[in-house]
Amino acid sequence: MKLTLDQILRGARELSASDIHLVRGVAPAFRVNGEIRIAKGEPLDDEHLNALLNDLVDEKHRKIFEDKWQLCFSRQWPGIGRFRASIYYHAGVPEMAIRCSETRIRSRSDLHLPTILDELTRKPTGLILVTGPTGTGKTTTLNYMVDLINRERRCKIVTIEDPVEYSHENRNSIIIQQEVYTDTPSFSQALVHVLRQDPDVIVVGEMRDLDTIATALTAAETGHLVMATLHTPDAVQTIQRIFSVFPPEQQNHIMYQLSNSLQAIIAQNLLPRADGNGLVLACEVCMVNSAVRKYIRDREPHLIFNEIQTGKKHQMQLMDAALSELYQKGDITYESAMSAARDPEFIRHKAG
Repeated sequence: MKLTLDQILRGARELSASDIHLVRGVAPAFRVNGEIRIAKGEPLDDEHLNALLNDLVDEKHRKIFEDKWQLCFSRQWPGIGRFRASIYYHAGVPEMAIRCSETRIRSRSDLHLPTILDELTRKPTGLILVTGPTGTGKTTTLNYMVDLINRERRCKIVTIEDPVEYSHENRNSIIIQQEVYTDTPSFSQALVHVLRQDPDVIVVGEMRDLDTIATALTAAETGHLVMATLHTPDAVQTIQRIFSVFPPEQQNHIMYQLSNSLQAIIAQNLLPRADGNGLVLACEVCMVNSAVRKYIRDREPHLIFNEIQTGKKHQMQLMDAALSELYQKGDITYESAMSAARDPEFIRHKAG
């Protein structure tokens, strides 16, 4: 019997899967606790995959997919929740990777987020960056921050997402969530128009290009709180990445803007729990003090490493220190800590 899309999505929720993979020649596969599990049943063939695609997309999204050969969007499925679908061609056949979006906003302690995050959401202006590889919970962290602002402040929040993964209800704030390819053609174009919509808080799902980064920096400098993500593993490489995006003649101006507007960088990694029951978050925290601002202005981001290492009183923490703490608490294994460490010798020394 061929499974319907509804059955596949419900099965993912029952398994508490984070992702679904619909690939030709394999039965539907689910990622559970970081590992791929293949369902029992018939392998997917071309006909079945096209039928699943027809159930998933509307006419507008199908046209985008046919034009661009790839598509990422979100959809609320009645009675099951929101899902983010990434559709692509493989040997001429459409295949799908579907992310199961959170059904509720979890607490900071549940997510293992640093306490300083709550203080950062209360900043009236500036830039807060959440960074890390794909699949390390950056969007979940942003949604936690949006939810906290929504509960605590009377303001207008505008998010630009690709795609929307969690639908927020207006509480004390007004929240406008715009989806790339559904409501706007790109992050950069949306961001320019958002500035004309009287926002207090702007959330950029991903700072992908020069125009988006430049406009986000300007917004953070001109009286807005801007929260955004980057695919960089730590604070030092985040600064270097922003710096390298711009041509030489703009770099001095950009680093000056960044040094003035940046409030913090939270770098994330997700690791399997030692007991095999899910994943646990490790965070590097870089709070931007006067020393960090100077290192950014002087184009010496490598010196930020030492500032984080000695900045415990400012609630700073290196990623390796976070990994060591998780290992010593028994949350992750020694092997996981070593494999994720930037300096494995640090973990080895702390383990004694």
